[in-house]
Amino acid sequence: MNALTTFLLRRRGGQSWHWTDMLAYLWLAIGLVLMFGPVLWLTVSSFKTPATLAEFPPTLLPLDTQVATVPGYDKPLPLYRVTMEDGSQRVLAQVRRVGIMAQMVDPQSPQAIVRVPIDKRVPVREISLATSNYSEPLRQFDFLRYFQNSVFVTVMATLITLVVNSMAAFALSKYEFKGRAAVLGIILATLMVPLSVIVVPLYLVVNQLNLFDTLWGVILPTVATPTGVFLLRQYMLTIPDELIDAARMDKASEWQIYWRIVLPLAAPALAVLAIFSVMWRWNDFLWPLIVLSRKEQYTLQVGLNAFSGELNVQWHYVLSMTVLSILPVALIFLFLQRYITAGIANTGLK
Repeated sequence: MNALTTFLLRRRGGQSWHWTDMLAYLWLAIGLVLMFGPVLWLTVSSFKTPATLAEFPPTLLPLDTQVATVPGYDKPLPLYRVTMEDGSQRVLAQVRRVGIMAQMVDPQSPQAIVRVPIDKRVPVREISLATSNYSEPLRQFDFLRYFQNSVFVTVMATLITLVVNSMAAFALSKYEFKGRAAVLGIILATLMVPLSVIVVPLYLVVNQLNLFDTLWGVILPTVATPTGVFLLRQYMLTIPDELIDAARMDKASEWQIYWRIVLPLAAPALAVLAIFSVMWRWNDFLWPLIVLSRKEQYTLQVGLNAFSGELNVQWHYVLSMTVLSILPVALIFLFLQRYITAGIANTGLK
């Protein structure tokens, strides 16, 4: 712990502060707030009640007004800290509000009604975590099924993407054939074609293959990505051709060269593509929304749309389920992030 503290608090000027030290820490603090501030706000807000979310100005912590059970009243009454005319403060329960006046009673002796201007009262609040924001969607809206569908789509699409793109990259990087540059150019040219342009032909193909309203209809049309082919090809070009020629002299088949030599050496680039693929498939909304019609087949991102009604949006549910949808991608990125720099900096051979 001392070594970590010394590393984090080290200064250019030794024991004294240099102006560059203060500038560096200020820059790092601003970056920390910009990077993790929205995520922190999202996580904290996911534990707020709908009334707390609608407050202005908003509060950082999930505060909720305390209530008290008062004899003679069916429902619990909210508690307020009231400043009386003599300057003293009392904790009273509000019965109702009429205009700019609030009718309040003492929870211990509720017989007498006290009329208080609304600007003389402050709600008694405490930190309260609305855990029902997480439990209710999982119980009522079958979000566990949506989560399982998203996991299946993401895992299968990522695996197929790695195999298909690595095969294409292997052929474009290690085989000499006429038109190789033209094929690569055509693949890269598809990067300029947005999904909205080809969505109708894709829909017709999926429908003709009887994949409509199935998870495989979401997976298969998106497994071949030009970004993945280009990324893996550029990395495989760094693998020496002599290594592959030596394997061929040892009677290794092309499949063995691909599976036992090229893929292990391209592991950093495959990890980078896996991270990208997971992010693409997990956050995909438009294509699953078009292909899937039954709620049992919905992915998590499409299921989040169920909380958006014609008149209102259940933001407390949207926020909580958004937090759950972020966690898998964050964990995968946390474990595989070192491969991003390794895939760029390293060569094909250790």
